[in-house]
Amino acid sequence: MPLRFTLRQLEYLVAVGETGSIAAAADRVNVSSPSISAAIAQLEQEFGLPLFVRRHAQGLSLTQGGRQFVAEARAVLAAAARLNDLANTITGQVRGPLAVACLSTFAQVVLPGLRRSFTDRYPEVGFRQFERHQAEIFDGLRQAHFDVALTYDLDIPADLEFAPLLPLPPYALFPPDHALAGRAEVTAGDLAPYPMVLLDLPFSNDYFLQVFRPAGLRPHIVERTRDIGVMRAMVANGFGYSIANIRPAPDQAPDGQPLVMVPLVGVAPLRLGLLLAEGARGALTIRAFIDHCRDVLAGDGP
Repeated sequence: MPLRFTLRQLEYLVAVGETGSIAAAADRVNVSSPSISAAIAQLEQEFGLPLFVRRHAQGLSLTQGGRQFVAEARAVLAAAARLNDLANTITGQVRGPLAVACLSTFAQVVLPGLRRSFTDRYPEVGFRQFERHQAEIFDGLRQAHFDVALTYDLDIPADLEFAPLLPLPPYALFPPDHALAGRAEVTAGDLAPYPMVLLDLPFSNDYFLQVFRPAGLRPHIVERTRDIGVMRAMVANGFGYSIANIRPAPDQAPDGQPLVMVPLVGVAPLRLGLLLAEGARGALTIRAFIDHCRDVLAGDGP
């Protein structure tokens, strides 16, 4: 009697095995927790053995058999991906799954429109998106959770490939009544005496702080947040200035309050680009996405 399971169920199995949590696995693969739980239960029933030990308040731990099954499931998923890439290459058709991560600081500005235009152009691609910070993007590419990522050139490790798309010079964000809001440009020296709201994400925070180091300055940080929308709202409501590289349209915070963005000079721009694992360019779907990003983003920018 043939086994009845799907590649999607194997993907869920690997996600739970690597995260040790139904909720974390659901977040990784962008599905509901009940869907993950049902898939694991169906696999255990089909194979006739427990794959996990359930510990209340401690998540799930793989059984000895479960560890072996997860290892084989990874191999099956990798083989299936290679078959899909081969079929695309032979037929010249762009189709199949594509997992795209995007840096959370600009995902809302860049990703939805880019996804819309790409899937309109290639309707047979199963596009899945993930908003992550830089360290999570590195890990996700290395573990093949993502096929490609849109991010900045922030501390890119040697084992990943960065393909630049366009430069993004920094701006200082102010409320309209800030003393510097009327300037044509500002420097780190101009900003340093004023209260700062820091976007405190891994790697991003280092970039914002290094703005001040060449001049031997230290910013006056009064608030930190990991959410770019909260940062913009804090600035718009007068709690301090901040720094960003993506300009929202229109120039306002999520709560509707106006923002003023002034070019920050004397600072090297970040580069927006695509980050890939070694060898990822060989897949036709990924190459099509790279070309599409160049067509859309490298022209006008976000």
